[in-house]
Amino acid sequence: MPSLVDPQSGPRLCDGISRREFMRWGALAPLAAANASGASGSAKARSIIYLFHLGGPPQHETWDPKPLAPEEIRGPYKPIATATPGLTVGELMPRTARLTDRIAVLRALSTHDNAHSSSGYWMLTGVPHQPLNTENAKPGAPNDWPSLAAINRRLRGHGAGMPASVVLPEHIWNTGGIPWPGQDAGFMGRTSDPWLLPCAPHEAGFAVPGVTLPTEVTAPRLSDRVDLSRRLDAAERQLEWLGEGPGLFQKQQQTALKLVQSGAARRAFHLEEEPESLRDRYGRNRWGQSVLLARRLVEAGVSFVQVNWTRMPGDTSDSPAWDTHNKNAERLKNHLMPIMDAAYSTLLEDLAERGLLDGTLVVWAGEFGRTPRHNRGGGRDHWGHVFSGALAGGGIRGGIVHGSSDRVGGQPAEGRVLPQDLHATMLHLAGLNPHAEIHDTQGRPFPASRGRIVEPLIA
Repeated sequence: MPSLVDPQSGPRLCDGISRREFMRWGALAPLAAANASGASGSAKARSIIYLFHLGGPPQHETWDPKPLAPEEIRGPYKPIATATPGLTVGELMPRTARLTDRIAVLRALSTHDNAHSSSGYWMLTGVPHQPLNTENAKPGAPNDWPSLAAINRRLRGHGAGMPASVVLPEHIWNTGGIPWPGQDAGFMGRTSDPWLLPCAPHEAGFAVPGVTLPTEVTAPRLSDRVDLSRRLDAAERQLEWLGEGPGLFQKQQQTALKLVQSGAARRAFHLEEEPESLRDRYGRNRWGQSVLLARRLVEAGVSFVQVNWTRMPGDTSDSPAWDTHNKNAERLKNHLMPIMDAAYSTLLEDLAERGLLDGTLVVWAGEFGRTPRHNRGGGRDHWGHVFSGALAGGGIRGGIVHGSSDRVGGQPAEGRVLPQDLHATMLHLAGLNPHAEIHDTQGRPFPASRGRIVEPLIA
């Protein structure tokens, strides 16, 4: 498979892709052209919910406990039995443990990259960052590989009322406010950016600006404004310097207009319609209510929702989110794991109760895992060599474990899954061809994914 990180690939084009690599990718174009629309047959999953746990969850205390390892590796928590005979998870996941018959656990995800933003880039795009192990990698370069959310939008096009891809409740950013690369459409151009929905759905009076009409704006008045805006095409030309050509401004307007005019779209954001008891089960915090909002968006017709774990009250500057460099055990028990376990288990139960789980692929992941051995501060540091994830729902064989790590959870032992393999599997389950053509703003074709479908995961 061609690599975008080949140091011997010769002089590089202005977009960061070498001429030799471009020719090698071009050889793959006929494969993609066989189904350029992106369809790959009947979809097992109509929608994808990608739960992205910023910071890097530890594999030892979640999906891959090591009870026979020394205490400085296994930590203070014990494994517990699950609904699947022979499968154990960490004791801080009691609610999830009851649902493993619906879950496929990945114990050998790997990037071999220990930096948040570059390993995260790989997990979000399916392509290694150049170079690897680059903390605070520069964001938003026009030659970045597109995120999976953006690829989904490009392959699916625009829906009747809702965007194809939504990312919430905020972009991922490193300490210091630097956004990660790999969160937008990259070389495909801004018209394929997923819809970023900054929101705080756990707060009282939650509403999404721009989705509902102000009381003083009636439907006829909105129509008049649309007619006026169509006469202001000169504004569109101001965006041509972005390399998008005509259409970006108009497409953004059309997306916003569809949201405002669609009753289903507006209702999707009304969390107050949910029973109080259900909102309690998800958790009255930003993560829990964002996961609930993801379920409502899927019901309203969004085909891809990415929920990003965010910094929360109680985080410290040296251990924000899942980045547990200090007091790993305490952070997990008192903060992180109860929030995660509640929201994840409730999402699976809620989808199943509504008859939606079989048609919704739920993916649990982060940018990497944590070191096998604790550091002097009782924390675990960055570790991309092997880490864990999970898939449930649409088209997945539940109650299985794919891959394994070594006896200390430090290296893959068998069944390694790279991010591009995860992406190829997700696209396939969604009825999209992983090798479909996507094009950059100069019209050059590339395959949507460079990975292989992980067949043992598929029911």
